[in-house]
Amino acid sequence: MACTCLLAGCGRQPAPAPVEEAQTQTVASPEEGGAVSRAPMATPPAQPVPVPAPVPPPVAGVPDWSPVELVSGQAWIDCRLDYRDGDGEPLSSPSRANLRHLLEPCREGDVLRLRYRGKIASDFTTLVERVTRVADSLGIGSRVLDLDSTGGQVEDAIRTGDLIGGNRWTIWVREDSVCHSACVFVLAGGDSRRLAGRVGIHRIIRLSSTATSRTELNTELQAVYATVRAYLERNGASPLLADVMKTVPNRSLRLLTGDELQVYGLDGNNAAQDDLDRVRLLDKCGDDFMRRRDAWVRAFDERCRGQAEVFALNSCGLQLRRDFGFPDDDCPAESPLAEFNELPEAALPTAVPEQVTGDATATGEATDAPVTAAATAGEAAPVPAGHGG
Repeated sequence: MACTCLLAGCGRQPAPAPVEEAQTQTVASPEEGGAVSRAPMATPPAQPVPVPAPVPPPVAGVPDWSPVELVSGQAWIDCRLDYRDGDGEPLSSPSRANLRHLLEPCREGDVLRLRYRGKIASDFTTLVERVTRVADSLGIGSRVLDLDSTGGQVEDAIRTGDLIGGNRWTIWVREDSVCHSACVFVLAGGDSRRLAGRVGIHRIIRLSSTATSRTELNTELQAVYATVRAYLERNGASPLLADVMKTVPNRSLRLLTGDELQVYGLDGNNAAQDDLDRVRLLDKCGDDFMRRRDAWVRAFDERCRGQAEVFALNSCGLQLRRDFGFPDDDCPAESPLAEFNELPEAALPTAVPEQVTGDATATGEATDAPVTAAATAGEAAPVPAGHGG
């Protein structure tokens, strides 16, 4: 009998590793931010709706410099990347003259940081487009969108993401910030993403719907989700994210874990841009450069992803890139964290806190206070007023 028990014990499979439980929270009003769709339907709801064609990036069109006021949020322009020193000069009117005045000092360091806190709407899209245009005209190659948003209009988020795609934008969601609902679509468009704050999703809301039944509303939503899936695919993110969004009631918010953010293609380097760059960089920078670049990406994911602050993520990455011979002498602009290339050594972030355990992206508190060890270890954190999805 004892031998039989021993043999049974030897054949027993080890217990599976615990799976991180998805977190959800209730939001006060899904219309405040959220993921709202107002686009008119091209055909009557009772008929099958074809997948709409992708919206072309606004930057490719004719420049429109008509007066626009920022009413959906607040914005700042800074030529420094260390946000601990503040967010720079406030920007209320994105006129060409005003943007040129604010961005001119950024030419020296070849980097700008656009801090935005507010809803995703058409004035936000216009802001990003105009900053991109002026940065191009001034030769500022590195751009950081420092984002804090509870969401907004789905169609404007998609237009912004397509605009950002391929225009050398890195997106930050700091430890004191969030990116909820429609904001996630903006996140998908960035060339690179550095995340420490909370990222959450829920169902898309059709506020302009004329549907009178679930069937009609579902037909409208199918068209919206088809647009979303096509957008995610062309920007290197997983279309499965759209299906997950459908399962979350619009008065709830599902907070994505760090592993989910990577699986859905919302964290780190953009896969679509990475594939596009690979062909060009192999020819321009050579095999050795690409091997070192790929090794740096793997090391960054392994050693830096658990940091609870964007500042610490950058510090860890900069320390790693020295170990891999970056910035490269022949291809400095293509090197990892190239936005830091022109900064003097004394201005580079160097203080790397101890590696934290757990998933800082999913569980770090979205407050103005520093993230505590308890929060990074997995405790649920309160969401401040105004950060509903």
